[in-house]
Amino acid sequence: MISSTHISIAAQYIRDGRLVAFPTETVYGLGANALNPHAVMKIFELKERPSFDPLIVHVATVEDVKKLTITQDERLDILAEKFWPGPLTIILPKSEIVPNIVTSGLQTVGIRIPNHPVALDLIRQSGCPIAAPSANKFGKISPTRAKHVFKQLPGVDYLLDGGKTQVGIESTIISLNDKGFEILRHGIITQEEIEQIIPYHAFEQNKSNNIVSPGMLKSHYSPNKPMYLLESDLPSTIDRSKAGLLSFSGEETSGYKVVEILSQDKNLRTCAVNLFAAIHRLEEANIDYILAETVPEKGIGIAIMDRLRKATYKYQPIK
Repeated sequence: MISSTHISIAAQYIRDGRLVAFPTETVYGLGANALNPHAVMKIFELKERPSFDPLIVHVATVEDVKKLTITQDERLDILAEKFWPGPLTIILPKSEIVPNIVTSGLQTVGIRIPNHPVALDLIRQSGCPIAAPSANKFGKISPTRAKHVFKQLPGVDYLLDGGKTQVGIESTIISLNDKGFEILRHGIITQEEIEQIIPYHAFEQNKSNNIVSPGMLKSHYSPNKPMYLLESDLPSTIDRSKAGLLSFSGEETSGYKVVEILSQDKNLRTCAVNLFAAIHRLEEANIDYILAETVPEKGIGIAIMDRLRKATYKYQPIK
């Protein structure tokens, strides 16, 4: 357990314009005072994150959300009632108090209320909204444990160790339009769940390459070892004795040097929780490359496959 003293110290760091890594229910975040552009710039510098990739702002209450946006959309309250605190980020028109560096110059800002007692206490004690992407080097594996943060960002000013995160993948990101909502990044909250409240409607103009929220780049979540997606039978040229396997099914695992099984009963929620930690372990193992099985692309499986495809994007498919 993290003591109230440690959270108080971390909150002072935030107020002082420094960086704090902290747990949320999804992954660990790298936080700074969202209203302090100099502090926010440190996030980009430490992560080596490009300035065109906007940040998500974390707050503790719906009233705090409304200070950061000029929207009058009644659907915000309906979504908040159902999904907050929780792993849903909503893209909204920003108010003037949100610095442009947070939004990469966009007139919209992604906001959510995290469902984690440490994160919420940190926000409240800091007395400000906290901008926080995942606490890792840009494009690398997201952290679900404090040791993952320290491995990639040893220079962070303060680290709150809250143990293993409960969701394991980043929040679902949606934007609202006149006809409903669209998903900009898939997460544990699925399209079907949101459709119970408002209709789904994707705008064609957002099929462009414009980055309007985090998680829209084609390459992301990449380990330091080559990683390939097994979307068909394993080629005969593969030497399993040099490979690590990221397995969904727990079947066909013989011959691999290392095997990480995401779920013993093919539960997609369990797979999501274990995904990044398993990739971290494979990255650290004495292997030449990583092979990842696919999961059924339905519900939470859509979010898992999104991460796997981005993690393997820069590597040529195995033939």
